[in-house]
Amino acid sequence: MSRFGKKTGLAAVGIMSFVLLAGFIPESDGARAQSVMRWAYEWPKTDFKKSSVDLKEIISGGPPKDGIPSIDKPRFMPADRVNSQDLAPTEPVIGVVIKGQAKAYPLRILTWHEIVNDELAGVPITVTYCPLCNSTIVFDRRLDGLILDFGTTGKLRNSDMVMYDRQTESWWQQFLGEGIVGELTGKRLKTIPARLESFEKFLARAPEGQVLIPTDPDMRSYGRNPYESYDSASAPFLYGGDLPDYIEPMVRVIVADGRAWSMPLIRKKGKLTDGDLTLSWTKGQNSALDTSRIRKGRDVGNIVVQRKTGDKMEDVVYDVTFAFVYHAFYGGKKIVVN
Repeated sequence: MSRFGKKTGLAAVGIMSFVLLAGFIPESDGARAQSVMRWAYEWPKTDFKKSSVDLKEIISGGPPKDGIPSIDKPRFMPADRVNSQDLAPTEPVIGVVIKGQAKAYPLRILTWHEIVNDELAGVPITVTYCPLCNSTIVFDRRLDGLILDFGTTGKLRNSDMVMYDRQTESWWQQFLGEGIVGELTGKRLKTIPARLESFEKFLARAPEGQVLIPTDPDMRSYGRNPYESYDSASAPFLYGGDLPDYIEPMVRVIVADGRAWSMPLIRKKGKLTDGDLTLSWTKGQNSALDTSRIRKGRDVGNIVVQRKTGDKMEDVVYDVTFAFVYHAFYGGKKIVVN
C-alpha cells in the first residue's frame, strides 16, 4: 500500500481520508495524546513507558501495523537469468555481498514492502527501504542472543519509517537502526555495507549473485512508482520539522560515518576524498521516486563509498538520503556542499 498517489503541487494526495490536499497538518496536543493511548491499545506487547524520543514526534503514515507487508520468505533468481523486461539494467537495487555471496534487492519491489527479512552467507539480515527518505539500510538481525525479524508499524518520525521487531514489539527508527520505544529502547542494530546501485553495476561485480523476485507478481504493481515526482517536490511529505536553509530539502546527500556530502557535489567532482573516505559517482541509475515507471526515472547516478584498509579499498556503510533527513536526525549538522 502506498502512502500517497496522485501528484498535487507541493507533494501528493494522501490515500487515507485524513491526509488533506494542503499537505501535513500537525495534530493538536490533545489529538496526539489520544493517538498514543490508541497505540497502547493496538500494541499491548509494546512497553510505551520506555522511550528515547517524545512520542509526539511519531505520527501515522496512513497504513496500519503491517499494512505495508514485509517479505519474510523471499524468493530469488540467478542474476544472469533476469530478463531486462522485468528489471531494466539501470533500475536501482540494494546490492549486498557477504563472504563472497551476493544478493540484489530491487527497489521496484522494496517500494511496496519496505522490509525484507533474509539470510546471506549464514548472516541473518534485514534489508530496508524508506521511500519518503530514499533511505536504504541493511541490518544484521542478531542482537543480544536474539535473531529479530522486522515489520512496519505504519508510523513515521521525521518522515522516516518506524519499524518494529516481532520478538519484543519494540519500535525502531529505520534511518538510525535504533530502538526508540519499548523493551529494546536505546539498542542499536549493526549495519552491513551495501550499495544502492543499478542492476547492471551489481551484475558486473557479482555475476553469480541472486536477485529478489516477487513472491506473488500480482500482489502489487511492481515497477511502478506510487510516489511520482516526490524527489522533485519543494518539500517532504508528512514532515513538520525544521528544514536546512542552505540546501534544498529534497537534494540527495550521501551519509557515512555521521557526515554528509551533497550528491551534486560528488557528481560534479566524480570522485572526492575526505579524510579516510573516498566517494565516487558514476552515471546510469534511475531515480525510484521520479516518473511513474521506475525504469524511466531520470539518471541520478551510482555512489560508492570506500575506505583504504591496508593495500585495498573496502566498502563502508553509507546511505543516499535527502538533505532534510540528515538535518533532522543530526541536529542541523552541516552537509558538505562545496
